[in-house]
Formats: sequence, C-alpha cells, structure tokens
Amino acid sequence: MQDMKPEDLASDVYQQASLTFYDGSTRQILYTDIETRFPEGCLIVSRTDLDGFITHVNKSFVLMSGFSETELIGQPHYILRHPFMPPAAFAGLWETIQKKQKWHGYVKNLRKDGGYYWVYATVIPNIRDGKIVSYTSVRRKPSAKKVAECIELYPTLF
Repeated sequence: MQDMKPEDLASDVYQQASLTFYDGSTRQILYTDIETRFPEGCLIVSRTDLDGFITHVNKSFVLMSGFSETELIGQPHYILRHPFMPPAAFAGLWETIQKKQKWHGYVKNLRKDGGYYWVYATVIPNIRDGKIVSYTSVRRKPSAKKVAECIELYPTLF
C-alpha cells in the first residue's frame, strides 16, 4: 500500500498523518476537510478474507471511496482508515467478529482524494461448517445525530 501524494488530493489544503496499522505496516495519510455526503438509499458492500484484504466491492463502494475496483481488490480494508478513527474502535470490531458475532459502528472513512465520508457499518462473519471463512461489511447512511456524538467521543479514545 502506497503513501498518499499531494497530487492525488482534491484540495491544496490538507493535513498529514502517519498511521501504523495492526499488522505493523505504516502509511503516510494526507487528508482534507472535504466531506462526501452519503447518498440516500445507497448501500456500500464489501467482502474481505480472514486477514481483512478486500475480495469484493460493489459500485457504491467504488463511488464513495474514490478508488477504482482494481485499486481496492487485494488491498487491506484499512486503506480507508481515517486518522480521526481511534484504534480502539477497530480493536473492538475485530474482537467481536472473531467471536462469530455481528458488529455495528459509526466510521469516518478516508477517500482516495483525501476527503472523507461517514458510514454506519455492519460487519458480519461469513461462517461455513462452523468456521469463519470471510467477512461481509454493509454500510449505510449514518444518523447526523450519531455522527455528531462520534465527533465528540472519538478524540477522547486515543
């Protein structure tokens, strides 16, 4: 996974952060204050393997993320990780789904162009013969009230 570059951004005004992910890899993130609003009636769907690498995306995912399908397939799902998101949120996600349980939460995702979008995510372990074989994530438009609560809460979790 490559570091982000200023020429890929939708704005000349941006901030920079270095993120370290659960697997020890790091990435230079460039991000802006440009929000892409989640469209009404839209569902983002993706599937990952057991390690969180993307194996399937729908057109809504491609549209909202700003990445092409080819750029997304085979990448770790954390390619969308916004520096605003506390690591504890994702630790809780992994803890829940590895117990074969469904997880729900509000997530601020990073777009390829440095912008962002909020989602209400549901992650479901796909179980065959009693074993988890992959994960499916479905994201929908979040409640504005819940997003406002997350904007207050998430900075306290770092």
